[in-house]
Order: sequence, then structure tokens, then C-alpha cells
Amino acid sequence: MSDLEKRDPGPATGTDAADRRPPTETDATAGAERPVRTQDVLLGLAVVLVLGALTRYLELNVPKWAADGTFSRVAKAVEFPVYAIALGLIGNVVLSSLGLRDRLAAGFRTEFFIKTGVVLLGASVNLKLLVTAAGPAILQALLLITIVFGFTWWFAGRLGIDDRLRALLASAVSICGVSAAIAAAGAVQARREQIAYAASLVILFALPSIFLLPWLADVFGLSDAVAGAWIGGNIDTTAAVAASGALAGEEALQIATIVKTTQNALIGLVAIALTAYFTLRIERAEGAARPGLGELWARFPKFVLGFIAASVIGTIYLQQVSASTGKEHITLVNDLRTVFLILAFVSIGLEFSVRGLRAAGRRPILVFGSAVLVNLVVGLGLSILLFRDFEV
Repeated sequence: MSDLEKRDPGPATGTDAADRRPPTETDATAGAERPVRTQDVLLGLAVVLVLGALTRYLELNVPKWAADGTFSRVAKAVEFPVYAIALGLIGNVVLSSLGLRDRLAAGFRTEFFIKTGVVLLGASVNLKLLVTAAGPAILQALLLITIVFGFTWWFAGRLGIDDRLRALLASAVSICGVSAAIAAAGAVQARREQIAYAASLVILFALPSIFLLPWLADVFGLSDAVAGAWIGGNIDTTAAVAASGALAGEEALQIATIVKTTQNALIGLVAIALTAYFTLRIERAEGAARPGLGELWARFPKFVLGFIAASVIGTIYLQQVSASTGKEHITLVNDLRTVFLILAFVSIGLEFSVRGLRAAGRRPILVFGSAVLVNLVVGLGLSILLFRDFEV
């Protein structure tokens, strides 16, 4: 059985616990650990920032360069996750060949960047709009998350995958990709390599979906509302949903965004459920003491509360200002969110480990791929059922 699929020894090795320990760096050759040097952290962070700036540059300029060419439509559709991941992987190869990647890894702050991006995402989620104008989106999100999460959890369990890894996989494929995986990781105390693995699978399956789903929607003759609901309910990253929805049309993009933000808003509920389940059942079975309320609170991913608070504050604020002012300010917040997500995706590319994929084996890939197919089929059925008469 691979390292990723072995039973986690307990909370002490989890993500949050690792963040509380003094930083160390493993010497792969000597097998020893030594304190991470500040200059290595700063240099690693500098690498992320430089690649992030290059990502932004490519995102803004590639469509201009390809404006009159054969690939102009593709260039316009490609969003920053593609450039960020690609540059991160290139940086990964270069640093690894120079023997620097492990030294600088402490500066690749994937979790911090993603958590900050998720909190900022909350500012653009208008809870009042979702409740009053998107009833079908809420119902679809609840049903789709329940069905897909349940299938993924069951199938991963049948294949003997570690409980923490299957919690990450189930959350990522059923809710909103990397953001949900990070929330689940804090709740279940997942290991860092499990987070990186789940994030890699999200990107691997999300990128082709950007182009595949709009094409299939056209082949099936779906209405804009149904196509948007299908795209929003199935593609795992918000950025990829926006890119795919834009390909399907403006009205499809609006519905896709509402459906995806509805799913995003449910991150907190899933995180609370996972926190309770793992502390009260999984870890008790592993011999851990019965946790108190203090332990449950310590384990709960606090950034989820930041996401909810940002949603409430954003909703109230937009009601107090003019439409033009509100749009301008939300645009600024969204731009800042994009910056943090760019840095997060660059870091994911830098942290990607082929060795980790090989160690995990084929079973997690089989689980994730099967769950994506279930998500596509169930999501299409729910989209047709709930949005066939919906007017944008």
C-alpha cells in the first residue's frame, strides 16, 4: 500500500498541526530534518511572485498576440490557472534539476494563498440573491453535492483509500475543487502531500472540461440556462467555470456563476460535518481521546468563517452604495482574489510531485475520474429538471 493510502497516524501529523510545528526541511539524501532558513523561505516566495507576475502578463497579452490568428478563440478562453500551473511545473523542473526545490519549498505557501483567495471570493457571493433568485441553484447544489460526495466516499472506501484522502477527493469533486479540498484538509487533518495530490487531480480534470462542456452543451442542444447550470455544477474551479461559461454564452455564464457560488457557499457546512465526523468517529477508532468543544473549534478551518463573513459584509455593502460604486469595489476585490489564486496555482505547480503521484497509485485517480463521470451525468439530469423552464 502506498504512503498516501496508509492510515494517517492521527491529528499530530495533520495540516494545521504541521503549521503549528517549527518549520523543518527534510534532506532527502541524509534523511535528516533541519530548520528552514529564512533566506530560503524568502527566495521561494520570490520565485512564486515572479512566476505569478509572469502568469498575469501572459493572461493579459496572449489574447492580444493571437487576436488575428487561428487560435484567437482558444487564447481568449484560456484562463490564469492554465498559465499558472504550467509556469509552476516549469519552475518545478528547473528548481529540481538545480537541486533547489526542496530547499525553497517552505516559500510555496499554497494553503495561505488559497485560503485568502477563498475569503475574498465570499465578497462576490450575494447571499440574498442566491436565496431569493436562485432557488433551483440551491436545490441542485444540495442534491449534487450529496450524491457525488456520497458516491466518492463510498467508492474510495471500497478501494481501501485512506479516510483523509477520500475526504479530500470527495469534497473537491463534489463542491468546488481546490478550495473545498483545503477546507476539508483543515477539518480532517490531512497531510500536505494529500492536499497537493487532490489539487493536482482537480486541475488535471478541470482544464479539459473548460472546452468539453460547452461543446457537449451545443451538441445536446441545451438551453443557455441548462448549459450554464451544468457547467457551474460540474467544473470544480471557479476560474474554470467562468472560462467555460463564457464560451457557452453570456446567459450561460450568469447561471454557471450562480450555481458555482451556491456550491461555494456550502463549503462551511461540509467542513463542519467533516470536523465532527473525524474527531468523534475516525480518530476515536484510531485510539484518540474523545475531543471536547475546544478541540472541535481548533480543528475547524477558520477561513471558512472569513468566507461567510465576507459574503454577509459584501451583500450588506452593495445594498448601501450605488450600483456603479459597488461594481467598481467588487471588481477590485475580485482582482485581488485573482492575484492570490494565481500565486496558489503557481505554488501547486511548484509543489507537484510525480513521485507523489506514483506513490499514490492508480486507485485515487480511478475514484476521482469515476466521480467526475457521475457528476457529469447526475448534474446534467438535475440541470434539465430544474432549469429547463428557467428564464435568465
